[in-house]
Amino acid sequence: MGDEDVDGKCRMSACSSAKLFLFMVPLVLVSGFAFVNIGPKCPTPFLTSLSTTHISPPLLLSSPSLPPAPALAPSPQAAKEVSLPTSALSTKVESVQGDKNRTIQLNPINITLVSNNVTSTASSELMKKRVTKKIDKIEFELQKARVAIKAASMDDPVDDPDYVPIGPMYWNAKVFHRSYLEMEKQFKIFVYREGDPPLFHDGPCKSIYSMEGNFIYEMERDTHFRTNNPDKAHAFYLPLSVVKMVRYVYQRDSHDFGPIRRTVRDYIDLVSDRYPYWNRSIGADHFILSCHDWGPEASFSHPHLGQNSIRALCNANTSERFKPRKDVSIPEINLRTGSLKGLVGGPSPSVRPILAFFAGGVHGPVRPVLLQHWENKDNDIRVHKYLPKGTSYPDMMRSSKFCLCPSGYEVASPRIVEALYSGCVPVLINSGYVPPFSDVLNWRSFSVIVSVEDIPKLKTILTSISPRQYLKMYRRVLKVRRHFEVNSPAKRFDVFHMILHSIWVRRLNVRIREV
Repeated sequence: MGDEDVDGKCRMSACSSAKLFLFMVPLVLVSGFAFVNIGPKCPTPFLTSLSTTHISPPLLLSSPSLPPAPALAPSPQAAKEVSLPTSALSTKVESVQGDKNRTIQLNPINITLVSNNVTSTASSELMKKRVTKKIDKIEFELQKARVAIKAASMDDPVDDPDYVPIGPMYWNAKVFHRSYLEMEKQFKIFVYREGDPPLFHDGPCKSIYSMEGNFIYEMERDTHFRTNNPDKAHAFYLPLSVVKMVRYVYQRDSHDFGPIRRTVRDYIDLVSDRYPYWNRSIGADHFILSCHDWGPEASFSHPHLGQNSIRALCNANTSERFKPRKDVSIPEINLRTGSLKGLVGGPSPSVRPILAFFAGGVHGPVRPVLLQHWENKDNDIRVHKYLPKGTSYPDMMRSSKFCLCPSGYEVASPRIVEALYSGCVPVLINSGYVPPFSDVLNWRSFSVIVSVEDIPKLKTILTSISPRQYLKMYRRVLKVRRHFEVNSPAKRFDVFHMILHSIWVRRLNVRIREV
């Protein structure tokens, strides 16, 4: 994808032997619980299930991607008591050979890391003792949060001056709210200071890659979640920008990804040599964020980064090794001016005469099928390669009840958020895509999921949704879009905080302890 408008700046420039065990059990909002034991002995780990008593099956638990289905009316209650289906457990075995003779192996029961040399060469023994001494306190804090979140389903709703999550848009609104409040109360992130702009501590705040720059900017000016003391951090942010690497490191049309790989690998080698935190968890409490199409590939420049670390990606494609239990799907947001001015808002359903709308370039495997069946063929389904002269794209979205969001080259599309901003019910047409925040949000309650095979039946699917059901979906869109809004400074429950919450939940699934 092009980088012609990726230099839009934010309002101010960003500042310059061990074992892992992953248990596939329901934990709060996502499954998976990892123990990282530090020491020569690794006794049988003790695991307390933190699954809630009334929690609907998150999309991530039942399937890594949304299963296609015609527009069915969602259940009036999103929360149902279920257990984790056996089908959710992967049977694929993967192995990655890392440095220091380390091999990571993933199977349905655990991730095992075997090392012939468990002595860290990256830090002094004094530093190592100091760090491991802090681990117990950090993990004790996280354990208290897990217990509080587990109990949330049985507690009364908590008063909140800004917003109280409620409704079928959430798999379990009370659990989400309690988890969010626990995050606000104690989650601390250390941002590595190493690296210089533009490759690090910098990113675009305009274009479809805007989340990279906006997140870096908010993270580096934040005083609530960010800590300057790494001993107090629950998670560690590697502030790299793949967009900037593509622009300044990659040689255009060379098809040589080597320079980007070396840049990422060298940065991790630098921080792992300078600090003990990467080595103590083999990267499991570290995270990166990328909205570029090449973000997933760049993350595997270092095997432990791709295999162990939390990857917050716009391109959340399960066919490209995105793992919903460990990784975070974030929205792709096209901020042409760097702000939301003029983007949020739209008329009521009574003045939306168009049933469904799409206009966009023909690329990727899905859009050609959509245009083949619907381009200029139906007055209710307005599908265009190019908009007619004098027609406004935002006006068309605001005049439509449903906005079609087919994948392009990659599974993510900025049209999903554009639809939410416009009050238009999004219609997701893709394969392998994990929608943003789907560990918390029940996408079927406010969007329509259509498989590529059902594109010819698109009108039948949409017209089968009753006016009453459509109104419910429309109202849910208006409520849920707060979680996708970009604010500067960030506001509670907006997209910045939702990304942090998704990272928080994954961090809750990792326990590091000294034995």
